Amino acid sequence: MNKARQIKNVYTGKPTLEGAGVRLKRIFGFHEVPAFDPFLMLDDFGSSDPGDYIPGFPWHPHRGIETVTYMLHGTVRHGDSMGNEGEIGDGQVQWMTAGSGIIHQEMPQRQKDYLRGLQLWVNLPASHKMMKPRYQDIKAAEIPEHQDKSGARIKVVAGRYKNARGPVKDIMCRPEYLDIVVPSGKEFKHIIKEGYTVFVFILEGDGLFDSQKTKIGSGQLGLYGDGHEIVVVGGQGGVRFVCVSGKPIGEPVAWRGPIVMNTEEELDRAFKEYRNGTFIK
Repeated sequence: MNKARQIKNVYTGKPTLEGAGVRLKRIFGFHEVPAFDPFLMLDDFGSSDPGDYIPGFPWHPHRGIETVTYMLHGTVRHGDSMGNEGEIGDGQVQWMTAGSGIIHQEMPQRQKDYLRGLQLWVNLPASHKMMKPRYQDIKAAEIPEHQDKSGARIKVVAGRYKNARGPVKDIMCRPEYLDIVVPSGKEFKHIIKEGYTVFVFILEGDGLFDSQKTKIGSGQLGLYGDGHEIVVVGGQGGVRFVCVSGKPIGEPVAWRGPIVMNTEEELDRAFKEYRNGTFIK
């Protein structure tokens, strides 16, 4: 018999100013390390007021992490120090592995209605912090969707649900990244490896997320304790949420701005290289 995971903490996003003046909600970040290991940060960005997001995130470096941008609605234009450029639009995902170092910019584009996206930071183990940078750009049509017999709909960005396998591959923490809709009153169950970190972030509606009937609603995040499976019941209007899990790294975290390493000495070296122009390998 599977042991159901229970919600151990509920988090509500804090208004934060980032980039050149983007107003967003930081759901978790620096102060929650290492509770979310291997995940470092989750931001919910966007607004119906272009002034809140148009300033964007001009050129900045990353090293030692992966950034995962999931556009729920709207478009972000990006470019980097390797000459890559393009757009991330509705329903698209960019899983960027900074590795040894990349300098890039992410600029939200003006929308007629609203813009909304999520950005997740994922840590890299010491053995891969200096790996070659890479991108996995995933179009919306490439993300498989499974219709569960309960009526739930599950989009699989990374990992696997039943016979649906996500297009994002070869990520060190073996993540699952699912976008799930559970209708009102319906029950959704999903087995996740014991020992993995698991959280849910509610995009719309609300639901009950464990056997203790912990209610979590739009804009809130639930961090699970250990166990074998999660059990979710959709609230009155149903619920849409992302469910993210991954294998903890269990290593020291030295974090300064956009760079995350294992020691302060490694951070000092990274910023020195950035200043003297030897950051990009």
